[in-house]
Amino acid sequence: MTELTYEMLRDAVAGGAVALRSVLSLQPADGDGGKVFPPTYSVDNRAAYAEEERRVGDRVAKTVLLDSVASQANRAEMSLLEGWEGGELSFPVAYVDFAGEEGVRDIGRITVLEAPHRIADAIFRDSLLDGTLFRLSDIGRAITEAHPRNATEMFRYAPTALLFGQWDSTGPKRGLGAKFQRAFVSEIVGLDAEIGTKVGSRIDPLQIGRLAGDKIAYNHANPEQVWTFDPNEAVQLKGGKPEPASRGSKSGEAGQPSKINHGNIPPSIDPLTGGVTISAARQTTVLSLAALRRLKFEDESRGAAVAARTAVAALGVAAIAYGYEMDFDLRSRCLLIPEHSPSVELVGRDGSTPEIVAIGRDSSAQLVEKAANAAADAGLGWATEEIRLVPAPKLVELLRRSREVSAREGAAESV
Repeated sequence: MTELTYEMLRDAVAGGAVALRSVLSLQPADGDGGKVFPPTYSVDNRAAYAEEERRVGDRVAKTVLLDSVASQANRAEMSLLEGWEGGELSFPVAYVDFAGEEGVRDIGRITVLEAPHRIADAIFRDSLLDGTLFRLSDIGRAITEAHPRNATEMFRYAPTALLFGQWDSTGPKRGLGAKFQRAFVSEIVGLDAEIGTKVGSRIDPLQIGRLAGDKIAYNHANPEQVWTFDPNEAVQLKGGKPEPASRGSKSGEAGQPSKINHGNIPPSIDPLTGGVTISAARQTTVLSLAALRRLKFEDESRGAAVAARTAVAALGVAAIAYGYEMDFDLRSRCLLIPEHSPSVELVGRDGSTPEIVAIGRDSSAQLVEKAANAAADAGLGWATEEIRLVPAPKLVELLRRSREVSAREGAAESV
């Protein structure tokens, strides 16, 4: 199979293809018939899986969502972050560094690839670049004014925002901030899904049973003591009555052993979210070259625009290749194993059979490097200097105050 080259990618971006498509078949790690656990969603105050019927080839199959578009985008960003942190991929990655701030050093740094709204996130808005609030800095003003009809500055400082999409809803323009369409779309679904059941129970080795109604446990006034039988040591309610223990299991009566994490939990069956068995899982990733072609670069030549779009597309290819090597451990009890190496289809606009090309970690890193150099040669290079911010004092204080409340509430809930 031919390896994807820079020239092939550039020609596809220039108009030779509508999209790049990658389809990967996967199986549960524990083999045929193995159960996997999809994400749950709230439906009518209960947890449920996202199920639907889809056409698969010439048949209709019952499918279940194993990883959503948003989750896949986050995983793709993490794969690019791994390449950037390892020095294999070179592209602009702005970040906020908390390491020097007392009381919040544990946060480390938050990069544009980790912030929920990317470089438009409030974390960046409330941080300082060279002593200036980010949105008031030269770079901040530039990305605020960028829009799909003139994406030059966004490409220069945050090209991944053009790949994964971004709405600048928290910036100076609020809801009128620029919207960049998501060009990279991926999801993983399970095919021929059959919902299983989940069982649960707990056997207390002490075999502690119910307490008499006049000899129950109370919440201790000292959170470190958790509970007590002495009403005088208990949290006092209005009227001077001791507060029955009520912070443990959601089931059971106040003051009973279940409320202080003792006693048996009767066996139970959950018929709605007990995992699924599937015939296979399928990851489908589409990189829309049509969406990239809608990005305009004011006052730049067509060749420069094609070079910039190709650089963004190269990051998308790298996200697929690096994502494959980061494995598919989606969550607890949902580890999937690929049945083959990743490849990319060049999907034309005429409906003809797509050309299939191979991609890999090393070749995609070289692709990003060549694309970045070609864009720079065309006069549209992205920033090479480090974009390091530090949190503004008000953001640090916000974190501290929030942590103080969380610490108090956590102590109360442990009672």
